[in-house]
Amino acid sequence: MLVVDDDPTVAEVVAGYLERGGYTVDRAEDGPGALERAGVFRPDLVVLDLMLPGMDGLEVCRRLRANGPVPVIMLTARGDEDDRILGLEVGADDYVTKPFSPRELVLRVESVLRRSRAPRAPEGVPTLEAAGLWVDPAARRATKGGVELALTLREFDLLTFLLRHPGQAFAREELMREVWGWEFGDLSTVTVHVRRLRGKVEDDPARPRLIQTVWGMGYRLDVPDTEAPHGTHGTHGAAGPTAAHDRPAPHEPRDVRDSHSNRVPPRAKG
Repeated sequence: MLVVDDDPTVAEVVAGYLERGGYTVDRAEDGPGALERAGVFRPDLVVLDLMLPGMDGLEVCRRLRANGPVPVIMLTARGDEDDRILGLEVGADDYVTKPFSPRELVLRVESVLRRSRAPRAPEGVPTLEAAGLWVDPAARRATKGGVELALTLREFDLLTFLLRHPGQAFAREELMREVWGWEFGDLSTVTVHVRRLRGKVEDDPARPRLIQTVWGMGYRLDVPDTEAPHGTHGTHGAAGPTAAHDRPAPHEPRDVRDSHSNRVPPRAKG
């Protein structure tokens, strides 16, 4: 693990909890130092503070992701909702707001690592193809109109999941559990990833024809009635009318900045 924070107390506490969890931890105090240590240390995951001297966490995240798909969990101040959304948009896998529980952070780390290390689909898993999109789960490749798509880990998993369930509506809580494997977390994570995925697979992201918002619920992938994704199982029926402008549902925030209070409740124990 690489922990990047200019507050020595926070860095020490986070590093201590991660080490007790069995992880080897390196530390950096600023943006340039983080990039230098990442180049040498090759971390499996980076815990990255947003506000850093020399270079902010957003730029560090961009540069880390330019060099490879290292998972990033961003630490942010509670009032910086816009910055948290920007963190997700530049590729952070998750974020934790300060003040936070170190134990919760360790659980987030374990969840992100578990998902990033998920076994590749075995050879022979059928490819998925619909509406000009082609996905090979085994090779983790996706194309649109024959042009390869540059998808992040979560974007690829989200597209694959939706292609396997055409015409079926999913709440954001369901998508977070099925795609992210998380039982808790900020639902704006799903909203931001859907928006980013639309920007890559839709001809006009402002008027999406594939990934539709389902009023009061979540999202659905629509494909032409005569075309079902190859390799999928189950029935694909007409999805029903959709809003031309994909207007937000009355119960879905118009902007992700309004959705920070929507969290996935943990499953009941027992």
